[in-house]
Amino acid sequence: MKKLKLKSQSKSSGQIIVVLIIVLGLVGVGFWWLFSNKQEMAREGKAFAKEATQRIIQGDANFFSSHLSPASRMNFPPSVLQETFADITKRGAPVGPVDVQGDIKFQSQFFEPRGDFRARINYQATYADIYLSISHPVGRWQIDDFRFLPQAER
Repeated sequence: MKKLKLKSQSKSSGQIIVVLIIVLGLVGVGFWWLFSNKQEMAREGKAFAKEATQRIIQGDANFFSSHLSPASRMNFPPSVLQETFADITKRGAPVGPVDVQGDIKFQSQFFEPRGDFRARINYQATYADIYLSISHPVGRWQIDDFRFLPQAER
């Protein structure tokens, strides 16, 4: 009888160890996926900010309006959009590359990414700054806030 009890206890403790190893493996894979997804979202956000800045400088109002967040659509009705893009395009092409700086931050540890970016655009006789706030609530990146601040002649 005693031998039988020892064998069943050793079998069940071996099974528990196997289950623990499997659970720890799944938890490890879950954390790896979360961290890699976070890094990918940050890369995508920076790429979107650079693309959005380039498209804005080129005067692509369709790209801008199609990527506005619902709240920002109220701040940029068609008349404001038209004025803003007329002001941007009248300055001509930028001189040299556009440097977009900023970073993506997550509202919770791994979810709700948001980013604030600043770009300095050098023109022939002046420069302008673009401030861009983006987020990725569901499905795609969107523009939450945008400011174009031209500076006085140098």
